[in-house]
Amino acid sequence: MKNICFINTVKFWGGGEKFYLDYATGLQNKGYKVFLICNQKSILGKRAERNNIPTYYMNNVGNLSFLNPLKLYKLIRFFKNNKIDIVIFSASRDFKLGGLSSYLAKVGKRIYRRGLAIPINNNFLNRFLLQKCITHINANSEETKRTILKNLSGGLSPDKIKVIYNGIKSIPENGQGLREMAIIQEKGKGVILGNAGRLVEQKGQIYLIEIARKLRNRNLPFTIFIAGAGSLRQRLEEEISRYNLENDVILLGFVDDIVGFMKSIDIFLLTSEWEGFGYVLVEAMQCSKPVVAFDITSNPEIVVNNISGYLVEYPDLDEFTEKVLRLAENPTIRMSMGKAGRHKSLEKFQFEKTFKQFEDYITNA
Repeated sequence: MKNICFINTVKFWGGGEKFYLDYATGLQNKGYKVFLICNQKSILGKRAERNNIPTYYMNNVGNLSFLNPLKLYKLIRFFKNNKIDIVIFSASRDFKLGGLSSYLAKVGKRIYRRGLAIPINNNFLNRFLLQKCITHINANSEETKRTILKNLSGGLSPDKIKVIYNGIKSIPENGQGLREMAIIQEKGKGVILGNAGRLVEQKGQIYLIEIARKLRNRNLPFTIFIAGAGSLRQRLEEEISRYNLENDVILLGFVDDIVGFMKSIDIFLLTSEWEGFGYVLVEAMQCSKPVVAFDITSNPEIVVNNISGYLVEYPDLDEFTEKVLRLAENPTIRMSMGKAGRHKSLEKFQFEKTFKQFEDYITNA
């Protein structure tokens, strides 16, 4: 069996971190010797420890850490001492430090797992790392692959990039052992709308404030629950207070039980400006919830417009609001779209299927 090392030194929890935990755990359960290098204060590290994944800490990693000879030496020694066959990394800082150190340590497979659907800068360092240091590139969507090639098509072969979607572990049908969140049952009124993600500009939760104002003007009884933590929280609180939306838009903070959250809502709203792969869309679909999202980046690879939800031209908040209203006022459409979304999520994004693709890719490709 191969010795596999995942590197993820970011502190926050997001789709990329969920991927690392699920796939590292899956590989360990298959008998591979798995290692995780992460930040000591990260949620990923704490959850990996609970899953008995050997966890090693490397703190204070930044975009220039690849220039630090001590950090390079520490990783090179780690790879050699543990006879690492495969190393996998994603974040820019880990791509640089992990890519160079694993190259110098002569690790057999050095895999860049790209999860951001934004172009890569065409500079000397990135070209050197992608062409010389990285042996494999794994993209989480076709849109992510397209953006990788956008600035680098002349010096990077598309054949070097393999698209494998993130997988979601099967969630039981509604009513089969899932628990609703007490706070949503207690404070929710009317149709329950949900959003989940880090509170940052990219995720676009600020648009939900304007959508809430438009829904209120249309006299729709509703509550928007936003699950997540991040730097945008203070601004959201200020906007909620400014428009007297305290009873209409509720910030839940970080939610550990995302399945319980999805179980508790009627419609899922994704207002992100871009997504490499919208994990939360698939989680909502697995829970048979219809979704409304912008028609951007990888969202059309997940949501079938007018079948499992609505895709709205970005950033048309009037049309976004109209789609929410249509779903809110038509339970039959909600049920039909939720059923179609669950079917697609199980067919295309089931963890067991994508995990097998990933395992074959990293061990045989």
